[in-house]
Amino acid sequence: MTRPQLLSAYAGHWTGAGTGVTVILPPPGTVASGEVRGGAPATREFALLDPTRLVNRVDAVVLSGGSAFGLAAADGVMGLLRERGAGFPTPAGPVPIVVGMSIFDGSVRTGPPDAAAGRAAALAAWSGEPFGTGRVGAATGASTGSWRLRQDPGGLGQAVRAAGPVQVAAVVAVNAWGDVLAGDGSPLFGGTAAVAGTEAPFGIANTTVAVVLTNARLSKVDCFLLAQSGHTGFARALHPAHSRFDGDAVVALATGEVTDGVDLDLVRATAAETVAEAIRTAVRPALGPG
Repeated sequence: MTRPQLLSAYAGHWTGAGTGVTVILPPPGTVASGEVRGGAPATREFALLDPTRLVNRVDAVVLSGGSAFGLAAADGVMGLLRERGAGFPTPAGPVPIVVGMSIFDGSVRTGPPDAAAGRAAALAAWSGEPFGTGRVGAATGASTGSWRLRQDPGGLGQAVRAAGPVQVAAVVAVNAWGDVLAGDGSPLFGGTAAVAGTEAPFGIANTTVAVVLTNARLSKVDCFLLAQSGHTGFARALHPAHSRFDGDAVVALATGEVTDGVDLDLVRATAAETVAEAIRTAVRPALGPG
């Protein structure tokens, strides 16, 4: 079975009509934390990612369209993991720890992803299907540039970089209120507002969500700091980032295979660059050749 390019994790999509689901399935025992910086989040089980909470591992992260409705996709992933015996051990049996993050798209009106869609995305991850980027999975209905009264392309991007002996990967669903920026800080889709008289889009139809994954052995506090660095990547490649109209959130996962030579600050710096690269990769197909 061929794994996608996400270190030791499985990853897969379900893509529907204008919406979708993306599932990340890390190996057992993966340590996790996360942080929300946007003003309008749609999340599931995010409170347990706080470093002070008891559970320090995650069995799946589910990105979905459909705003709060789309969080139902995580139910399908949770049920599938339960069938396979995965989860946090309890006297009544394992309880899968499934974190969800959703973006706002048109499926809020037409029909958001459900538990069956989440299950399908998880099965696609385990099957070894190619893990595409662009307008697929959770970012099928994504757009950017709303703050300029535009509807520029959004999408799903991924990137992988090395930090010494450690690898850092990022998967980002980009549905930002702001612009996607090139490396020189200029908007990739231009800086001209829409023509006069264009009706302003709904102010909270946005959100960028990301998963940062490393094969380093990190603590839960370390993962929280890594998630913060993921948000630094948002600020480098999106403007404005973390608005009150976005639900910007990052989950950081550490699978723990690499124990020697781990420099947390180098891993964090690399994560910021990796997330920024993944954001630009998300919209690159829309830019065409060159």
